[in-house]
Amino acid sequence: MKVLVTGGAGFIGSHVCDRLLAEGHAVLCADNLITGREVNIAHLRSRPAFEWIRHDISKPLALGGSVDYVLHFASPASPVDYLKYPIQTLKVGSLGTLNALGIAKAKGAKFLLASTSEVYGDPQVHPQPETYWGHVNPVGVRGCYDESKRFAEALTMAYYREHGLSTRIVRIFNTYGPRMRLDDGRAIPTFVRQALQGEPLTVFGNGSQTRSFCYVDDLIEGIRRLMDQPHHEPLNLGNDDEHTVLELAQKVLACVHSPMSRLEFRPLPQDDPKQRRPDLTTAKTLLGWSARITLEEGLAKTIAWFREEAARRPGSAPARTQAAGTPRDTSESPP
Repeated sequence: MKVLVTGGAGFIGSHVCDRLLAEGHAVLCADNLITGREVNIAHLRSRPAFEWIRHDISKPLALGGSVDYVLHFASPASPVDYLKYPIQTLKVGSLGTLNALGIAKAKGAKFLLASTSEVYGDPQVHPQPETYWGHVNPVGVRGCYDESKRFAEALTMAYYREHGLSTRIVRIFNTYGPRMRLDDGRAIPTFVRQALQGEPLTVFGNGSQTRSFCYVDDLIEGIRRLMDQPHHEPLNLGNDDEHTVLELAQKVLACVHSPMSRLEFRPLPQDDPKQRRPDLTTAKTLLGWSARITLEEGLAKTIAWFREEAARRPGSAPARTQAAGTPRDTSESPP
């Protein structure tokens, strides 16, 4: 296949590119680097089957030749990022999804939308099945991300129903692993950075809110299986092993062996979900998939990678960008 991956220089998108290239497919990566990093795809630059374009998919993208699959992963995904870029987040979820779907329609390609567990908001149903409509504050500070993804799902289903486009929607629950930015604001990279630097680990609220954490390799396997299934309704992917945020902080401290660090409690942010765990019945039944890597195993792999990053760039968090070859110029201006 020839596959277009929007957001392909991001944390998850770059792992998707790796997997597809390993299978022998050709990959065209489009990313405007608003939150993605060139370093995430630097190791791919010499591959003849890989090409990347620096482009904001919220703007039209003209592509020559055939495309067999469009994977739409472009979007800020951490609270730090989408609170910093709320309008760009809304644009990539709406206009970006429209443009990506338009490419798929024009090329006769299949389409997969990377959605999120955030469509469930602060859920009143636990665990969350795909049939749950969610409990979202559309005008709250997190609404820019939640509602952009809910709109993207509605638009994807409209293209499926009206145009007969072969679509997939994956609702991604908390995922972690190598290539996350230490400064992206999500729990695991934040705790790891603080522990490695001997700083207090900041726990919001009393730490009783729960999350389930999926290692990135498990997620990529689930996405790859979904690509081959004619399943058009949303599908949850994540780990259903639930932990409190306080437990997570303690596990990170144990893994890093940071005697200088301690826990510091801060007020809970607005609309922060109190609990989050996927109902994986559909994924287990349809895909024969479930997460295999335990939190302890995943944390060990992730922390080892962050240590290597710190050694390569001592005294600083990994930089957002690093040269990875010259991208195709699309005359795209910053958002």
